[in-house]
Amino acid sequence: MMDVRRSGDRFRGGDPATGGSAGIETLHAFSFGHFYDPDNLRFGPLLACNEERLAPGAGFDEHPHSHTEIVTWVVEGELTHRDSAGHATVVRAGDVQHLSAAAGVRHVERNDGAGPLTFVQMWLAPLEAGGEPSYTHVRGPAGATPYVLAEAGAVLHVRRQAAGERTAVPEAAGVYAHVVRGEVRLGGEELGAGDSARITGPRGLELVALTDAEALVWEFGRM
Repeated sequence: MMDVRRSGDRFRGGDPATGGSAGIETLHAFSFGHFYDPDNLRFGPLLACNEERLAPGAGFDEHPHSHTEIVTWVVEGELTHRDSAGHATVVRAGDVQHLSAAAGVRHVERNDGAGPLTFVQMWLAPLEAGGEPSYTHVRGPAGATPYVLAEAGAVLHVRRQAAGERTAVPEAAGVYAHVVRGEVRLGGEELGAGDSARITGPRGLELVALTDAEALVWEFGRM
């Protein structure tokens, strides 16, 4: 079963009119903050998939997280990260960042660069609560190398495909696909930038690039 969600249907947040901050635009795929939809709380362990756009100088001041696995994919620009566990990094386009909040951590996210910053941030529920926070920064992972998020029983695949290329969709309990850029075809549906698909028990599906495309594909061992 596949449920396609379009970019234009996402809840828009981040600007001052919705109680957010200047220079921040956010598109939410799931219920988030003051936007509550009881039928759209999560998909498997995935709790949030936020497209964030930050103008130069904009950012999220120090704020807390707990019992959440936070994975960030930088699309454009540079993301400055600092947290209460002592990590301070600059995450650039094509990098993966993973903050395991565990029993509790505070962090800051900012665009301290001269150009715009775009990133996709995904929150996942851990298999077990508690523990000590940890941080991982993977610079430019190869497209064939998945990022294993053992804490949530999930695997992230980054698909960068030229027009006409096709790759198999993992056969797992569940798959979440988010198109970062370009256009793809998935199970008879055409998806563009910002569109996503929630797939339960996929079998024999392929992700076909209709143009040069980039997609984030989550593989879940549990639903």
